[in-house]
Amino acid sequence: MVLYFTSNTVTPSAFIYVGKDKVENEELIKYGWEEDVWFHVDNLSSAHIYVRLPEGEDWENISEDLLNDCAQLTKANSIDGNKKDNITVIYTPWSNLKKDGSMVTGQVGFKDQRKVKRIHVVQRENPIVNRLNKTKVEKYPDLRQEREDRQKELRLRDRATTQARKKEEARVAKERKEKAWQRDHAYDDLLSEENIAQSSNQDRDEDFLDDFF
Repeated sequence: MVLYFTSNTVTPSAFIYVGKDKVENEELIKYGWEEDVWFHVDNLSSAHIYVRLPEGEDWENISEDLLNDCAQLTKANSIDGNKKDNITVIYTPWSNLKKDGSMVTGQVGFKDQRKVKRIHVVQRENPIVNRLNKTKVEKYPDLRQEREDRQKELRLRDRATTQARKKEEARVAKERKEKAWQRDHAYDDLLSEENIAQSSNQDRDEDFLDDFF
């Protein structure tokens, strides 16, 4: 089961989700999206909290209000962290999570420590936690299928973008070719045999100069 929350501190609203237990966390680690940012209490056991950012948004520029929501929800879902003040919550893009066979269920590492950020949480803020809990929805999603559907959507979008780009490139190339032809043949009519003949004196009547007198 996965728990879903909504943060209305940003527009559009942010989509936050958390695994019910460590087994569910394994599924979340495995089938996350590129837009997901992972949160966890530093050096303490806690749930794995994810926020799904709008596509194209930079994870390093998450708004302060949304960060605070995620940090408070992470703290509230840590047995030890929820009891303590002045804890640290770490966060990183889902793509930076690392999992290998030596790690126990629910445990993760990082591919690049430089991509791990920290936020200091002084204490639990009940108004924030209560507001988020009011939006909580429990679901049993097929995370694998959701990810496959997402990957299919991205492939179709990339294909459409590629086709549109090629079509535009072909249009521009055709336009350039037509302009080049027009430039190279701009004086063709002036040099046609008919025009040359009309401007030549050899085919005119021998008295044609009489017109000038």
